[in-house]
Amino acid sequence: MPHTGSAYLAEGPRVGLRHFTLADGPEFTARARESVDLHRPWLFPPSTADAYTAYASRLIEDPSKAGFLVCSRQDGAIAGFVNINNIVQGAFQCGALGYGAFAHAAGRGLMREALDLVVGHAFGPMRLHRLEINAQPGNTASIALARSCGFRHEGFSPKMIHIDGEWRDHERWAITAEMRTSG
Repeated sequence: MPHTGSAYLAEGPRVGLRHFTLADGPEFTARARESVDLHRPWLFPPSTADAYTAYASRLIEDPSKAGFLVCSRQDGAIAGFVNINNIVQGAFQCGALGYGAFAHAAGRGLMREALDLVVGHAFGPMRLHRLEINAQPGNTASIALARSCGFRHEGFSPKMIHIDGEWRDHERWAITAEMRTSG
């Protein structure tokens, strides 16, 4: 009997999550180039083959990172990505999220579904306890996504992360496993 299991780590009605592979480079970089106007000045995903290989290799090989491609279940196309960075185990059990939709998929609720799946995967199989999102104050789409997925606003950090040659202010948002189960 043939194996008919899903290719996805987690899936919702419209999206599935899977890990990055080096073979995803051509599609990912094409989507990144198509999405420059959507991403700037907040986000700079790799748009060349060499940059993608370095980026994906870190997500694949570094145990303090976990990268997830958001794929349309309709056609398998890459719609965006959600990465868990700075994963710390032990007593902390925490990670920091970074994410982005690609232009062809933006505004359709796919990232809301995907972020919810990543949170469930992080608090389930990955056994994390807390996830954080740091968003620049003017990035209203990112902040709206954090809020819609149940993250709470925890504060403001001036000049927190170096992006595009400058230290940028960020709002801090977080969710814990208990918030997810009680909400």
